[in-house]
Amino acid sequence: MLKRQTMTKLGFATFGLIAFIGFIALGNWQLERRTWKLDLIQRVEQRVHAQAGAAPKHEDWANITKARDEYRKVFLTGSYAPDQDTLVVAATEHGSGYWVLTPFKTQDNSVVYINRGFITQGVKASSPPAGQQQVIGLLRLSEPKGSVLRDNDPSADRWYSRDTQALATKHNIVAAPFFIDIEKSALDNSRPLGENQQHPIGGLTIINFHNSHLVYAITWYGLAAMVVVAGLIVIREERGKS
Repeated sequence: MLKRQTMTKLGFATFGLIAFIGFIALGNWQLERRTWKLDLIQRVEQRVHAQAGAAPKHEDWANITKARDEYRKVFLTGSYAPDQDTLVVAATEHGSGYWVLTPFKTQDNSVVYINRGFITQGVKASSPPAGQQQVIGLLRLSEPKGSVLRDNDPSADRWYSRDTQALATKHNIVAAPFFIDIEKSALDNSRPLGENQQHPIGGLTIINFHNSHLVYAITWYGLAAMVVVAGLIVIREERGKS
């Protein structure tokens, strides 16, 4: 009987030690994640407010990475493909509606999708300006497959994410693995519109990184402290019995 009690106590002590080490490790990991996230936020802020640079050319597409390139401010020169707008379901500060993505043929004959902006439900997007244009905006990586809740359905032309590769397949073209969120100042709102039309509203990119790592770290450290307190209570009760 005494041996069984000793083994039980040893088991609880081992479990408590493992739990304590695990909680501390998880807390440390969250602090490391917090440092990484703060660095990411700082880098993205610098990119968004930096002077626009040339968008990656076709030969550089394979080297594009999320860490280095996403949210870079870039410019492109070329012309929009007529009558090839794609509407992607979206929700913004202006309500529910669609992003308007249009293929843009650049000077080196490559194709990049431009997110010309947002339109509300029930209206038609105005046609993109004709002729050679320069667009400025933020580089965004392709969003494969669809949203969290719904998959893209190319055959029915229903889009819930900005999947440039699926769009390129639909349009039978080769396109960049990224798209450009056009900035607000690049819009030409002086062009007259017909009835039930709307100029896409640019400059609506949401740059918001969820950062609750400090809260998570405190939670894990708190659980580690609770293990220590529980262990001290058990030790005190055992000493009281003796």
